[in-house]
Amino acid sequence: QVQLVESGGGLVQTGGSLRLSCAASGSIFSINTMGWYRQAPGKQRELVAIVTSGGTTNYADSVKGRFTISRDNAKNTVYLQMNSLKPEDTAVYYCNIVPYTATAYWGQGTQVTVSS
Repeated sequence: QVQLVESGGGLVQTGGSLRLSCAASGSIFSINTMGWYRQAPGKQRELVAIVTSGGTTNYADSVKGRFTISRDNAKNTVYLQMNSLKPEDTAVYYCNIVPYTATAYWGQGTQVTVSS
């Protein structure tokens, strides 16, 4: 059984920063990609950023230059540093972990609210 525990969400003013963390525990080995998605009310879930096992990163155009994704393989943890936050970044953020030999796992979601 695999568990993903997210933390770091909250309420912040426009221009502020937050750091999200997602730690995977349980029977999980050799993680391929780790990433973050978000879903705003009334909208579909969208990719925010992903990082491969080799360290290659990919970002949504809307967050490039403001968000940074990183991972700690020893801890099976992925981070999302979010700077210069905007009201349109308000959403529930979900971490996603894809092992090499299993289906993807999703976190429970953490709310990020940016006030104007």
